[in-house]
This record gives sequence, C-alpha cells and structure tokens, in this order.
Amino acid sequence: MSHSETDSTIPGPHGDIPLRVYRPDGKPRAGLVWLHGGAFSHNDINVPEAHWVAGLLADAGIVTVAIDYRLANDGIHFPVLTDECLAGWDWAVSEGFGVREGDWHVGGGSAGANLAASVALQLRDGRQALPKSLVLIYGVQHPELPEPSAELRGQLDLLSPEAIYSPEVVREMNLNYVGPAEMLSHPYTFPANADLHDLPPTLIVNSERDQLRASGEAFAAQLALAGVDIALIRERDVEHGHLNFPEVPGARRTVERIVRWINGVGAVWI
Repeated sequence: MSHSETDSTIPGPHGDIPLRVYRPDGKPRAGLVWLHGGAFSHNDINVPEAHWVAGLLADAGIVTVAIDYRLANDGIHFPVLTDECLAGWDWAVSEGFGVREGDWHVGGGSAGANLAASVALQLRDGRQALPKSLVLIYGVQHPELPEPSAELRGQLDLLSPEAIYSPEVVREMNLNYVGPAEMLSHPYTFPANADLHDLPPTLIVNSERDQLRASGEAFAAQLALAGVDIALIRERDVEHGHLNFPEVPGARRTVERIVRWINGVGAVWI
C-alpha cells in the first residue's frame, strides 16, 4: 500500500501548530499520533524518526499524524510541549481520516515517548477517551535515570564515551524542559512520577545499548504493577535513537513491531 502526505497547521493554545498527515491510499486500519524525540529541545517532523517511520506506518495502512510541537528553547518549558501534543491529538481524532475514534493510538520516540505517556495521563485525568494503546520507543520517563542492571552496564561499556551522558548532563537537559526544579517531580513532566492505573495497553521498545533502557524497563515494571497490559521489547544490536538510522536492520524491525502491535497481531515473533 502507498500513501499521501499533507502538511497542515492547526490552532493551538500557544499559537499555530504545524503537523503532517500520512494517509494510506486504501482503507485505513487505525490511526497513530506520533511524536518525535530530541531531548525536548531539537529535531522536527523531518527527521527519519518522524518522517521515515510515519511513511512506513502509512504504507501499512495506519493513518499517522506527526506533530511538530514547540521545542524547549528560548524560555519555552512544560506544559507548552504537552499542550501542543494534546491539541494535535484532539484534532487528529476529531478529523478522523476514516479511522474510528476508538482506533487511535499515541506514541513517540525518546522525548516523544515521554510526551505520549503524558498525553495519555492527561486524557485519563480529564476523563476523556483514552488512546487504544501507547507506543513508547526508547523513552525517558524518569527525571533521574534508574541505575542500570549489570547486563546493561556491560552493553554500555561497548559505547564510545561521547555516547554516555553523565547524571549532571541528564539533569541539565531535563531542567531545560521543565523549568523550575520542583517540576521534575510533576506527574505530567516525567510519567514515572504518576499513578499509572487505567492507562491503555502499552508497547515499550528499548534500544539494547542505551542508558535510557533503564528508564524503559523500570517504567514497564511500574505499568505492570499498576495493572496495565504491556509488551516489553529489547531491540538487539542498536543504540539510542535507532529509528533515525533507517539503514540499521533494527530500525525496520522496530517499525514492523509497531505495525503488528497496532494491528493487534502481537509484538514479538522470531
């Protein structure tokens, strides 16, 4: 199946919000609001993690709406980013694009996975209809990264020193997003702070050689304890942000997992 792409701008609570809609040429099977990563402060909907991924999903019959939310630069902090992602979600579900309201999902990569989980929490707390599922790819859900397991430490030893972020650098990136330090503990800035009951089924895919895997694994455990159905995948032989590298076999495997998850087939296969 092929697809078409349309750039649009919608009104938002902080000004206009650019977005791109990827529509399959045939009858859509489902819809996904997709949020790119970039440490909350960089990237846009043209990076492969957004554009390449959304195109493949649309080719698989999934209407995908990529939100070009404002970044945490020039004094912009939470809640501007999540406000815009919520506005994009509301618009996509309202427009429909041939997808039933109950067949919309929300997801993202890295910081986008954080924003997607925050969107779901805010919808739940506002007593609005929840996404059918969450799709969280190598996300950061904790204000401080949990301690890695011995196995993960072994994987991280394979990385170059430049690929490892110190606790101080992580805190600086997170403070740039939230603003005041007390906001690091807010349930909507880092969803691991939240009560996670009644969230929709969740797919978590972590990169094997990635500091953020500790956050993804710990968040999966929190979701399970809260009674949320989860599928937890470790994508082998990849580093953080692997969806930005389409030439890496693990990148296409991850997209295939997303397609199978959204289509209800299951996320794990040989």
